[in-house]
Amino acid sequence: MKIAYLVNTYPRGSQTFIRREILALERLGWDIHRFALRSDRAALVDPADMAEDARTEHILELGAAKLALSALDWMVRHPKGAAHAFVMALRCGTAGAGKTPGTGGWLRHLIYLAEAAHLARRCHDLRLPHLHAHFGTNSAIVAMLSSMMGGPGYSFTVHGPEEFDAPRALSLGAKCDQAVFAVAISSFGRSQLYRWAAPATWPRLHVVHCGIEPWRFPDPTPMPQGGPHLVAIGRLSEQKGFALLIEAMARAAPSLPGLHLTLVGDGELRPQIEAAIARHDLSRHVTLTGWLDEARVREALSAAQALIVPSFAEGLPVVIMEAMAAGRPVIATAIAGVPELVTPETGWLVPAGDASALAQAIGDIAVTPVDRLAQMGHAARQRVLDRHDINREAEKLTVLFASKGNP
Repeated sequence: MKIAYLVNTYPRGSQTFIRREILALERLGWDIHRFALRSDRAALVDPADMAEDARTEHILELGAAKLALSALDWMVRHPKGAAHAFVMALRCGTAGAGKTPGTGGWLRHLIYLAEAAHLARRCHDLRLPHLHAHFGTNSAIVAMLSSMMGGPGYSFTVHGPEEFDAPRALSLGAKCDQAVFAVAISSFGRSQLYRWAAPATWPRLHVVHCGIEPWRFPDPTPMPQGGPHLVAIGRLSEQKGFALLIEAMARAAPSLPGLHLTLVGDGELRPQIEAAIARHDLSRHVTLTGWLDEARVREALSAAQALIVPSFAEGLPVVIMEAMAAGRPVIATAIAGVPELVTPETGWLVPAGDASALAQAIGDIAVTPVDRLAQMGHAARQRVLDRHDINREAEKLTVLFASKGNP
C-alpha cells in the first residue's frame, strides 16, 4: 500500500487537484511519498498548499553536487540500466531540441537523467514499489528514466494541453509504451494518447477524472440578482484566452451597465490584460484579484451567476467542476474534454477564439431569468457530483495501482 508520487513543481496554487487526489488515496489506505523536482513555495497562498509543501521531498533542493554524487553512485551500481537510460535521454532530448519551447534538448535531458537516478535510489531506500507522475512532461521523462535504471515501475496522468501541443518532442508515445499504465483525465485526452502510443499499449490507457471534494460544496448559495455577474478563474497565460474575454466584455458592456467580471488568477500576461482593461475603459466592469485560496475562490463563485472559460486549449479544467459543484452554470469554449462535462442543460458552449460568441453568451446570461439560471446550476451540480467525486476517482486509481502498479 506504499506508492510514490512525482510532480515537476509541487504544490502549486493552480494544481490543487493533485493534492485532492493524494489525500483521497491516503483516506483509502495508501501511504504516499511525495516527490517534486522543485518547489513553488514563494507563490503559495493557501495554508493547505503550504502544509503539502512541507510534506514533499524536493529533489533539486539537494543541491547540484550532492545530486550528482547520488546519481553517479546509483548509475555505477546499475550500469546496464544506466546505459539504456542514457541512450533514451539522448533520443528524447534530440526529439525536442530546438523544435518546441519547454521540451528541452539533450543537455536538459542529461539533467533529467541525474534526477532520475537519484529518484531511483530514493525509491529503493524507501521501499516504494511504484511511482505515479502527474503530467506527461518533465516528471514523466524522469519517471521513465528512473524505471529504466532499476527504479520502480511507473504510471502517469496526462492533463493537456501542453502534452498535446508537442507530443513528438515530448516523446509522449514512448512514455506511454514504457509505462505500466497511463491515465488521461478525459476521453478526449485518452484519444490523443491513442494517436502516439503503440496499439499494443492501448489496453493500458485509462480515463480517471480529476475530482472535487463534495463536502466542500454544501447546498449552493442563492443565485445573485442583477448583473450579470461573471467569474473567470485561471492562470493568465496564452492558452486561457483571457485577453479575448476582455474583448468580449468590451462588446457586451455598452448594453449591460450592470455587467461585472471577477478575474481570479495571475501569470505572465497580467500586464497585457491590465492594459486591455484600461484601453477598453472596463475598470468598472472587471476586477483582477490575483490568486485566491480555495475558500475565497468559493466565495467568488457564490457571488457570480456563471463561470466563464474562454480557453483556446485545455484538458478538462477543474475550475469548471468547482463552479458546477457550487451550483453555477458555465460559459465555456467547446474544446478538448470540456463538452464531456458542460451540456446545454448546464451552460453554454461557444466556439473557441470567437469574441462575438462570448459576448452573445454573456448577453444570453443577462436575459435568462434568475430561477432558470438556478435550475441550470442545480443540473450542473448534479452532473459534476455524479462524474467527478474525488473519492470515486481515487478508487479507480486504487484498482489500477493494485492490479498493475505493484510488482
